[in-house]
Amino acid sequence: MPLVYAELRRMAKRCMRGQTPGGTLQTTALVHEAYLHLVDAKPTNWRDRAHFYAVCAHIMRRILIDSARSRASQKRGGGRQFHAAAVNLDEIPDVTSDRAIEFVALDDAMQGLEIIDPRKARVVELRFFGGLSVEETAEVLDVSPQTVMRDWRLARVWLAKEMGGSPSVP
Repeated sequence: MPLVYAELRRMAKRCMRGQTPGGTLQTTALVHEAYLHLVDAKPTNWRDRAHFYAVCAHIMRRILIDSARSRASQKRGGGRQFHAAAVNLDEIPDVTSDRAIEFVALDDAMQGLEIIDPRKARVVELRFFGGLSVEETAEVLDVSPQTVMRDWRLARVWLAKEMGGSPSVP
């Protein structure tokens, strides 16, 4: 359990990178919330360690999105408009600040990508939200690391275009 907890904290820390200190959602709270979702979920046959962490990444994404949607809906009361060009796909937007709208826009774009190409959306989720390496992502998806990198680059370009920003592909 200590090894799993440490890895979940690393994932949560990755998700929370750039968040406002003292915000309503902290790293430990994110790990605990994810754990509660796992406990409440139906029994799962974990294929391997990577599969378990992939599911955790998805759960953390959902928790962060729910938090961002709540925060964004409070901010939208005044008819505030979102400018997608400001979204930086290299960093996770702060869900506890005015940038929560960016996070919601990213999730909306990812839902569109899931319809067009589920694997590319899954690559983004695993790498961006889960912090999995290229090799770990390849293992989860049962593809080569080269395929993961190709999907990663194409997904980032597609998401940037969808969100009205300019792609920053390394």
